[in-house]
Amino acid sequence: MEPPATDKTATGRPPQWTEATPQPHHSAEEERLERQGPSRGTIVTGAVVLAIALGAAVFFGIRSRSDAQRDLKLATLQAAIPTVTVVHPLSGSKAEAVVLPGNTMPFIDTSIYARTNGYIRQWFVDIGAHVHAGELLAIIDAPEVDQQLQQGEADLKSAQANQQLAETTNVRWQALVAKHAVSVQEADQVASDLAAKQAATAASEANVRRLRQLQSYERVTAPFDGVITARSTDVGALINAGSAAEPRELFHLAQIGKLRVFVAVPEVFAESVRDGEQVDITSDADPGHIIPGTVTRNSSAISQTSRTLNVEVDVDNSAGELLPGAYVFVHMKLPSGANSVTIPSNALLFRAQGLQAGVVRDGHVQLINIAVGHDFGSTVEVTSGLSTKDKVILDPADSLADGATVQVASLPEHAGSK
Repeated sequence: MEPPATDKTATGRPPQWTEATPQPHHSAEEERLERQGPSRGTIVTGAVVLAIALGAAVFFGIRSRSDAQRDLKLATLQAAIPTVTVVHPLSGSKAEAVVLPGNTMPFIDTSIYARTNGYIRQWFVDIGAHVHAGELLAIIDAPEVDQQLQQGEADLKSAQANQQLAETTNVRWQALVAKHAVSVQEADQVASDLAAKQAATAASEANVRRLRQLQSYERVTAPFDGVITARSTDVGALINAGSAAEPRELFHLAQIGKLRVFVAVPEVFAESVRDGEQVDITSDADPGHIIPGTVTRNSSAISQTSRTLNVEVDVDNSAGELLPGAYVFVHMKLPSGANSVTIPSNALLFRAQGLQAGVVRDGHVQLINIAVGHDFGSTVEVTSGLSTKDKVILDPADSLADGATVQVASLPEHAGSK
């Protein structure tokens, strides 16, 4: 066969050929094989490769589905395990003091009444006045008492005169008895008359002292140093000191250099109160200013109506920082137990077995019986049952059972974190 006609160069050869390029040559055997097509070995090899590829596809498909089913089963099991949030208890007591309301009272507080009947002639002090013991507050005009005193003094003089005469008579009769001029009976009568006169004189003297004391009550004086907090009288006011009518208060006197603060301590904190303990006192008027006080005494009994312990705190008020009757806050320090810890209040479980807390150990729940010391509202002090290494469950479900499997969602550093 002749090659097809092509463009030729000047030499009469195809353009892709050159002198240095040899012409292709095929043997007769190769041409025969090309005419026959692919051999049987090639077909078998292709079939094997196709089968292997198909098997690999099936294998990996089955394995992928198996892995997916296993993952789904694992996820289902994990979803069935409840997730809980836990905290570590805080060592010691989170709050070292409890703040309780208190009322301030003067160290000495008294109402001043008249001890004699009459009218107010003059008063010398008004509310807010600082007075000293014995200082004159008011004068009462009591003419009846003055007249009674004059009469009593006259009676006393008469009784003294009668007594003097009886003494003289008795001396004379005793001398006559010694001379046997009169009988002993008559001398005894004279001596008895002298004793009666002496008793009458003593009674008159007592009456005069009483009236003089009543007259001294016409001058109303301060019984101690303090401040006049009330004046309930005026010039010309009728004063009745008798028991038939209710007495009328003239002045009210309070000693404010030292104050008493009365605090109602709840029963749960009663055992922590100690006489002589130092406390801090603040008020809404100046919250940042702390005034020291001392627990002086307590009632040593729980009130059945309020379930509180009445505690008295004495405060030095020489600078006048507090006013009587003020509403204050008393910060009382509460000693914590040696092994006590603090946990949030929402970690408590109230069960028939008592107060409990749920603790996660090795992925399982353990319900621990605990004892609570002080209740601080958002947190509580636990005196036994827990340690700082425990993982306490927050907001435990009512259905939480001992030994249940759980998984931990988060772990704050201490009980104060949520």
